Amino acid sequence: MKFDVLIIGAGAAGMSCALVLGSAQNKPFADTKKIGIITHQKSSHLQNALFNNVLGLTPGTLGRDILTQGKAQLQNLYPHVVQIEKEKVTSIKEFREGYSVTTNKNSYTSAIVVVAVGYTSLITIKGLEEYIAAHPRAVKEKDRIWLKNTDHLIKKNLYVAGTLAGWRSQFAIASGSGAQVATDILTLWNYGTHTKVHDKVTA
Repeated sequence: MKFDVLIIGAGAAGMSCALVLGSAQNKPFADTKKIGIITHQKSSHLQNALFNNVLGLTPGTLGRDILTQGKAQLQNLYPHVVQIEKEKVTSIKEFREGYSVTTNKNSYTSAIVVVAVGYTSLITIKGLEEYIAAHPRAVKEKDRIWLKNTDHLIKKNLYVAGTLAGWRSQFAIASGSGAQVATDILTLWNYGTHTKVHDKVTA
């Protein structure tokens, strides 16, 4: 299967990225784009998270519920975004037309890839080794990593979002990072014109 953008990971950053990209479906520069997200969530830190300090979330909200609700929200609002479940990425390889992404079950190609998995040193995706370094905003004892990047861009058309991009492990920060990557991709699709997507209440 071939994509214009393939997101790896469906935690706060990955799902936020997918929702923003999906919401641009009626824009002329995005209406033919094929978007996919590999929704592996087992290693997400949201699995055991409890939220009391996030604007817009009811105090006591559980991270594992957000994971489930996020996939449902994406499916209900933007069903054109392909959700690939029960697959884990094993390698990313660059080729002339983009990237080849291999999972434990299938292979995909995509012009753009967004890596939005957790920031533990247990990452096992081949092809990313040269970009791995100690996380700049985590205590050394936790052995966290990041993928070296500039404004979320590792190299041409290969992005990283969330804690793995070097940001602190805070829900709002990770979500914002994913949304930022999405708007950068939309800007790229819109021939460099800065782009964002807002829904508005109409009278």
